[in-house]
Amino acid sequence: MWNYLKKSKTVLGLNERNLRYVKIPVTEIGHSIPDNKLKAKKLLRKADIPVPKTYKIIRDQKELKLCNWNKLPNSFVIKPNLGTFGRGILIVFGKKKTKNNGEQNELGKNWVQADKKIITIENLENHILKILNGVHSYKITTSDIAFFEERIKIHPNLKPYCKRGIPDVRIMVYNKIPVMAEMRLPTLESQGRANLHQGGIGIGIDMGTGITTSRGVWHKKLIDCLPERKRLPLAGIKIPLWEEMLELAVKTQMILKIDYLGVDIAIDREKGLVVVEANTRPGLEIQIANLAPLKTRLEKAEGIKVKTIKQAVRLAQDMFGGEIEEELEEISGKKVVGITEPIEIIDKKEKRHPFIAKIDTGSLKTQIQKETVKQLKLKKKNKEEKPVALFSFIMDGLFVETEASIIDDPQTKYEVIIGRKDLKKFLIDPAKVYLKSKKMVRKKV
Repeated sequence: MWNYLKKSKTVLGLNERNLRYVKIPVTEIGHSIPDNKLKAKKLLRKADIPVPKTYKIIRDQKELKLCNWNKLPNSFVIKPNLGTFGRGILIVFGKKKTKNNGEQNELGKNWVQADKKIITIENLENHILKILNGVHSYKITTSDIAFFEERIKIHPNLKPYCKRGIPDVRIMVYNKIPVMAEMRLPTLESQGRANLHQGGIGIGIDMGTGITTSRGVWHKKLIDCLPERKRLPLAGIKIPLWEEMLELAVKTQMILKIDYLGVDIAIDREKGLVVVEANTRPGLEIQIANLAPLKTRLEKAEGIKVKTIKQAVRLAQDMFGGEIEEELEEISGKKVVGITEPIEIIDKKEKRHPFIAKIDTGSLKTQIQKETVKQLKLKKKNKEEKPVALFSFIMDGLFVETEASIIDDPQTKYEVIIGRKDLKKFLIDPAKVYLKSKKMVRKKV
């Protein structure tokens, strides 16, 4: 599907992003903010925007030598002030436990990383030295500052999707309007970091509902399930506090006065929403995660006069909620259907009969209940010694002719189950469900 998007002129590229949208503010404060994490945090904290607590700042080798490691908490995050793409971020999950006289466990001098490897004070010092020398800075020749930051505690609703580390949500804001979002999941490979450049996973989010849609992107390839938990689908994850998260992203953009901004927000299980970082040059893989081009959304948001934060959120949900589906249909030429869909079966007299069908990609052929065949007086024939029903149906405006297996299963509530042989004209969104209210909604399934 990404191949369709790459052929589209609406996909935003790096050069166009940098030339057209990345603009450094002219004010003295704003000019120093975009790539300076500590100054951005200070400004946000002053405006009562929740950010992770800063434990300690190390500006040079002298401060590094004087560092009192015993005063640090058991878990923390080390970041370069001028880092980019997640480089130089080190997450420490806790102190290593050691045995005391072979009986009791107590905390030792060493720490533990995401992959449970031991990290010593010497390891930490070497890592910080690299930061100070500008190894992880977006400008290679620039020296940098290292700082210790509070490690966010994972929200219980999101815990099944992360073995180690904290997921976050990146929200792209342009002209005060959230235009696109993705959930970013850390992996063991990414060492607990949610950054896609370090091996994290990105999943598109429907702006209207705050539910993950379609498929995820991992190493620029599309995946349906977590690589570490292959039975756990990525579509249909409900993001807690979604509208509040959109409001927070807009507030952050307004405070930093940067017209095009990627805001990374995590959910702490005790503190709630926390702005982890703000990015003036966020990666463009968010387009792959959403299977949708960013450029068209930016153009829609351009020039709109936004008066309030509530209005900005309402515009985002109205303008871009469900737009992933529309863009997919336009680019692929296929209709997007959910795991249940309304259909109309056409009988011999061309009369239409409405049903709710189950979409089952695990089944090759379409199935229909024996009683339904009898009621509609559908044509039958024997094929491979088994009777099949011959009929046509309409789903999402498309006409389909089928040979359906006749089943007699009173346990299932569906009269018709559509198999993948009849789904060639459709794309399946497992987070989309048809309810009795005759409205298509997305929910966790």
